[in-house]
Amino acid sequence: MKNTQWVKVENSTKLTEKGRMVFRHSGKQILLVAQEDKIFAVDNRCPHEGYPLSEGSLSSDCTLTCNWHNWKFDLQSGDTVVGGDMLRHYPVRRDGEGLWLDIQDAPAEAIQQKALDNIQDSFQRYEYARMARELTRLKQAGGHYEQAVVECIKRNYDRFEYGMGHAFGAAADWLSYGAELEKTGREDAALVPVLEVISHIAWDVLREKSFPFTTDSLPYDRDAFLLAIEQEDEHLAVALVRGALRQGMTYDDLEPDLATAAYAHYNDFGHSVIYVHKTGQLIARLGAEVLEPLLLSLIRNLIYASREDLIPEFRYYGIALAKWDSKGTKPVQASDFRGLSIKKAMDRMVLSSADVKALFAAIHETLAWNILYFDLSRDQSTDHPIARNVSWLSLTHGLTFANASRELCGRYPELWPQALLQMACFSGRNAAYTDGGQDVSRWSVNDPAAFFVLEFDQLLDHGFPEPIISCHRIKVLSAVQEDTALLAYAPIMLASANRYLNSPIKRKHSLRTAKQARQFVLA
Repeated sequence: MKNTQWVKVENSTKLTEKGRMVFRHSGKQILLVAQEDKIFAVDNRCPHEGYPLSEGSLSSDCTLTCNWHNWKFDLQSGDTVVGGDMLRHYPVRRDGEGLWLDIQDAPAEAIQQKALDNIQDSFQRYEYARMARELTRLKQAGGHYEQAVVECIKRNYDRFEYGMGHAFGAAADWLSYGAELEKTGREDAALVPVLEVISHIAWDVLREKSFPFTTDSLPYDRDAFLLAIEQEDEHLAVALVRGALRQGMTYDDLEPDLATAAYAHYNDFGHSVIYVHKTGQLIARLGAEVLEPLLLSLIRNLIYASREDLIPEFRYYGIALAKWDSKGTKPVQASDFRGLSIKKAMDRMVLSSADVKALFAAIHETLAWNILYFDLSRDQSTDHPIARNVSWLSLTHGLTFANASRELCGRYPELWPQALLQMACFSGRNAAYTDGGQDVSRWSVNDPAAFFVLEFDQLLDHGFPEPIISCHRIKVLSAVQEDTALLAYAPIMLASANRYLNSPIKRKHSLRTAKQARQFVLA
């Protein structure tokens, strides 16, 4: 039986005289509206931005309009006619003793479920502020922010046509930061990271339909899985992974095969490796409910990823990998790679192939150096061919790829040759966009702890409308924080992050786009 809490409206004279009144009880503001022989009771605060509906307009068909933003509510049906959020309605009864309202709140579980449903509904028009309000309602009802992330993944993972993207790839870092903020009692701030995750998912699936995965299941076989990825056979790869899950296999069981598939090519400018690493972190954080949807999304990404070692710019990768014998003993340092082309960087790798630890340090430091000395004029230029388009994001992928490789190859050392040679692809490609003559002294970081506090705090109000920008910032900052705690070349890593995070980012290249379009079509 439904719980009720009937309270009496002690003085309804104003309702009789003016047709409306505000009744206050237990912290609630309830607007009573009388029209003909009916009385309606609703929250007085508009669910949009909280303006008083008592100042709204009422039509003859019982539609109440908030005059601030024209949201409209049908008092008879309870529907929101114009707007997003639903307006709460309260049961009303009249008897010989007067007017009564049932102000009993719904059970916490029902409120939480409604908030989760409303978050999904907010995706239809990318209602960012509504997402924030519904997350707050979820938390107020005793839920947890991460419930919303789990639900958003489960409800939307099949709407990513080409599989996992940055929305899932950055989620673990955002949620980790949000958890730290909650621990310190910064409630307003703690909402921001989860809002970043959910709004990024909403952005990426906006107006996208479902792209269903096969429901077939086959006994898992490692060789068959790797061959399915290589042959871009999503149906078979997904069926095999479904079989693995039915056999009780976990993400940890599958990670070595996923990493092998990701490193099989210089996949999607390194994204596939990063996503394997971040998928593991996100599953560890959110639990078994997201295991299958995240794995299927990751597999689709591996299927559709561009295999850039097959294009002329990176084709030498396969030759260099064949040369790798783990016997090269030439001492190596970061300066050995500065300015080297892709081919020369990989050849230099092979000369020191016996010492993967030294190679990683040298090439990792070089990737940071490339960021620190990035020639911004290359990003601003409007007169180069499309193949030479480069931006801050192009350079930062090297650092997040290195961070993922340090973790993955630490567990699967047989993958070090692929990881290091692909880091050389990053280094060699980006070397052409650096200017080593710049004065970069102002980017030095003297107090790393204070730097990270400041930069993470700035992420809470970054001001970038595109989620792709903020997600790269959290990923790079998280990677640098992890890596500088372990590596001897922390100063250059910190300086490179400082420059990236505090330099202008041009996101729209109108003239460049126009010129490149004309060059392509009219050539």
